[in-house]
Amino acid sequence: MQILLLVLFAGACAALVVFSEKIRGPVSWILLFAGVAVFVIRTQHEGPYALPREGNLRAALLALLLGAGLARPWFGADRRAMIITRLALGLSPVIFFFALYSTLAELEEVVVLRATLASGETHDLRLWIVDFDGAAWVTMPGGKADANRLLAKTRAKLLRRGELHCVDASRIEEREAVNHVHTKRHEKYAVQRLATDLGIFGIEAQPGVIALRLDPCS
Repeated sequence: MQILLLVLFAGACAALVVFSEKIRGPVSWILLFAGVAVFVIRTQHEGPYALPREGNLRAALLALLLGAGLARPWFGADRRAMIITRLALGLSPVIFFFALYSTLAELEEVVVLRATLASGETHDLRLWIVDFDGAAWVTMPGGKADANRLLAKTRAKLLRRGELHCVDASRIEEREAVNHVHTKRHEKYAVQRLATDLGIFGIEAQPGVIALRLDPCS
């Protein structure tokens, strides 16, 4: 499936380069819409608005910049401008894909786990969440958990459905337990199922991923 996806991407990029003069306008509007959607989709969640960060923010800004650039009538200018336009159109399917994924990832339930860093500052982590065994569960790469001081057992804040709660986050690294949380996410989130079908996610959690069991503070 990953090979098929790469072939489709390559074909789309080539087609955009070949037919660039005819489809520059529509591609521009599609990219602009995709970039704005990354920001707008987050308004559906209860609680304070969370600006996109890291990869999500980069995908949104690239889509907006590329869309705005393609909106200009480069054709008929000089040869260099035409080459740049064709290259931009060739990259547009990749940028659109990441912007679309950043939007779809926020379509279903997303929570914020607020961790306290060593400096005393707080860092908000946006995560998918599942419930079973009398607790809420999330997953993330172990390195990300280390960077946010989510160690053996850590007290944190959980923003869910617009309400902020105190939670005890217990770190679970046992592979079977982590894969069980991953499977529960697969059952709950249509976007994860789609990503799995496309080969982006595996049937099992990636090596190095850990789970956090979130219990109400005692």
